[in-house]
Amino acid sequence: MLEVNQLCAWWAAAQALFGVSLTVQPGELVVLQGLNGAGKSTLLKSLIGMGPSVTGSIRYGGVELLSQPSYVRAQAGLGYVPEDRRLFADLTVQENLLIAGGTRRKVNSQGQFDQVLSMFPALKTMLHRNAMQMSGGEQQMLSIARTLMTQPTLLLLDEPCEGIAPVLVESIATALLALKAQGIALLIAEQNEILASQADRIITLSAGQAVPL
Repeated sequence: MLEVNQLCAWWAAAQALFGVSLTVQPGELVVLQGLNGAGKSTLLKSLIGMGPSVTGSIRYGGVELLSQPSYVRAQAGLGYVPEDRRLFADLTVQENLLIAGGTRRKVNSQGQFDQVLSMFPALKTMLHRNAMQMSGGEQQMLSIARTLMTQPTLLLLDEPCEGIAPVLVESIATALLALKAQGIALLIAEQNEILASQADRIITLSAGQAVPL
């Protein structure tokens, strides 16, 4: 599904990734681990095409995406949930979801809307609440749900369980494992033990390089 070969990335003159190669198969859960600054966030942003300058190869479904803009990668099936969530703070939960649902052609937005809410039932009671009025954990659920409205086949998540209440961590982890069971692939930068224990593989990054097993 995803094939990354010899990926290098730079923020201006500072190189952040050094020849990273990895694969993710359909329905596979791969967890990225490593210390802060190891390159986990840079890797995910490189895959979705947001931020760093990159060289190497990023193939998804056999199609080279390295030179493609972010929206083309999203249309190909990549979904990205950033660490800072990037919600539309002044819009309601429902508006955030429906706007995302309209970004894919020929998508049954209402059907996907209902499916996403069944995965995150807590959001059903907040549909008319502005995103800025939600807790951090609630915002994280909304951020994941909004990305799911685009019907990704590979979900990239940057620290989805970081800094939120344990009860919401459990809900988010349960939802992500349910997505895996549905055949959606996940590449997650995360230290959470629940997700790590269920991972098909764990890739450790150190100083911008994948550490050999």
